[in-house]
Amino acid sequence: MTVKRTKNGTNALTKLGDQKTQYPTTYDPSVLEVFENKHPENDYFVKFNCPEFTSLCPITGQPDFATIYISYIPGYKMVESKSLKLYLFSFRNHGDFHEDCINIIMKDLIKLMEPKYIEVWGKFLPRGGISIDPYCNYGEPGTEYEDMATYRLMNHDMYPERIDNR
Repeated sequence: MTVKRTKNGTNALTKLGDQKTQYPTTYDPSVLEVFENKHPENDYFVKFNCPEFTSLCPITGQPDFATIYISYIPGYKMVESKSLKLYLFSFRNHGDFHEDCINIIMKDLIKLMEPKYIEVWGKFLPRGGISIDPYCNYGEPGTEYEDMATYRLMNHDMYPERIDNR
């Protein structure tokens, strides 16, 4: 995906500032938009906390609720936050298991942005007395970020957290 430009050289983001926002009713990665990272030479994390994620159980059709954490080290492109919100909203009527949703989100963002590193963590509210918290990550192959992904995956969630939101 290329970064769209206007005549004056700024990014042509179509979602940001749109007062007539259309919310997708089915899974739709095409709503995602990017803008140019003005500091690609720097390594830094961008983190999104998305506490209102909803998808559907593919078997029962019941809603599943989660907080989705997305952290990434950008390369040359960054995801625009309103388009990310609309994209995550598109899962509202999407039937997939928790683990699938998290991996789909990560893969769509990798395809969109080509980040140096990304991790996606879903903290789903319990249903039937059990919660599921899938985690996935990716580091650019052949770089230190690939090593970072391996390290963070192997050491992920090693210390029990204090759950205060469930």
